[in-house]
Amino acid sequence: MSLVEGLFQAPLSIILLGCLILLRVLYLFSLSHKHGKEPPGPRPLPVLGNLLQLDLRRPHASLCELSKKYGSVFTVHFGPKKVVVLAGFKTVKEALVNYADEFGDRDITPAFYKMTHNHGIVFANGDSWREMRRFALTNLRDFGMGKRIIEEKIIEEIQYLTEEFGKYNGQPFDNNDAVSHAVSNIVSSIVYGRRFDYSDSLSQEMVKGVTNRVRLLGTVSVMVYNMFPWLGPFIKDWKDLMKNITTSLEVIQKLVKKVQDSLNTKDSRCYVDSFLIRQQEIKVQKHLIKFKDLYFTEQNLLFSIVNLFSAGTETTATTLRWGLLLMAKYPHIQDRVQEELSRVIGGRQPRAEDKKNLPYTDAVIHEIQRVANVVPMNVPHSTSCDVEFQGYHIKKGTAVYPLLTSVLFDENEWETPHTFNPGHFLDEQGQFMKRDAFLPFSAGRRVCLGESLARMELFLFLTSLLQKFCFTPPPGVSESELDLTPSVRFILNPPKHKLCAVSRA
Repeated sequence: MSLVEGLFQAPLSIILLGCLILLRVLYLFSLSHKHGKEPPGPRPLPVLGNLLQLDLRRPHASLCELSKKYGSVFTVHFGPKKVVVLAGFKTVKEALVNYADEFGDRDITPAFYKMTHNHGIVFANGDSWREMRRFALTNLRDFGMGKRIIEEKIIEEIQYLTEEFGKYNGQPFDNNDAVSHAVSNIVSSIVYGRRFDYSDSLSQEMVKGVTNRVRLLGTVSVMVYNMFPWLGPFIKDWKDLMKNITTSLEVIQKLVKKVQDSLNTKDSRCYVDSFLIRQQEIKVQKHLIKFKDLYFTEQNLLFSIVNLFSAGTETTATTLRWGLLLMAKYPHIQDRVQEELSRVIGGRQPRAEDKKNLPYTDAVIHEIQRVANVVPMNVPHSTSCDVEFQGYHIKKGTAVYPLLTSVLFDENEWETPHTFNPGHFLDEQGQFMKRDAFLPFSAGRRVCLGESLARMELFLFLTSLLQKFCFTPPPGVSESELDLTPSVRFILNPPKHKLCAVSRA
């Protein structure tokens, strides 16, 4: 019996089913031919995805290892969630800069959505994000970011920080709290128009809240929540994170109320003033209201402040702490920085304009940022549309991890990527040399909002501290015994440690 005869004798339902299957196969084939293949990756297990191949305590390291096998663009499954990983300088830069719009959305995980509900600057998309980012950037500049006015505030804060360090008279101490309060005060001066004493209860709650929030976001259990949100009620770290957000918002509301009580609509003193004045203008001019004005809500104000403090305090403070630890670890580099500072500046206060005359110091600060690698996974992105990238088809709404750690330690870009080497940023004449693969602030549409502020803070804080103190290990501990193994949170912190700040006077 021929195949055709057999088909005519088969039940009609079977023939129809066969036709549907054939059409489906042809459709999928044409679709894959039209769009190209998806990025490769390890085969996922049902539900678990590739969790058995990932170290959730050091996910950035696991992903870098996988990139060696699957290439610079590959797919991995965090539980049931599919993620495209971008590895290496050329690939990350191409995606974030050359395909800035396509890779410019934020992937808002269940944790971030539950925390912010698309409010604020960092974990938001669409028109609300664009308006809040534009407003924040304008006001950061208006209130001194990158200008002399903020330089004066940083220098003022340096005096308080050096006094705090001096209290220990060269004895070992943990500099975490003091550094965090100092950096937080720079953000406070922009957001609230004032600094806080390190002993101020509201300031302590604010700084503690940021530190704990960053710690909790990096825990394995919160990562598990992002994969399986229904487990939330059973996860202690998740419940603690929700309490943290509630407490932080209450603190911010109190501080905003203090600013509001002394508000003068004709004299904007800070970011909060500008936001409140904008809200009042919208209320008065209801007949002229524009669509973008709808985003100036209390929720957007509160979560924008949360974002400014989380992004502007913890990352810079952590980098400073890494810097001091690295100086104690490598005293010959610390000596050379101090020699250059003494020769070029002498005993006066370092200024931002001195950077151009301090090539070695500038190179050391850049190398601290590179090795510190404080945001190794980057903050996750998402594709805003279907995109063809390096021969692969990536669907709209796909989570994307542009691995910054793979950029800062790219073996094709850095001569000794796994060694602390200021020479990475020096030319043959010993002059400072920019490097394209230096992307600690990310790039593209989601580049760090406060990059210029952070650069100024790092330069002024580190040069001023190294001018006044020599940082050494505690007595009985050698430089070689100082541990550089990072403590993994949402960002990479130096391990818990104590240093001595010995006066150079």
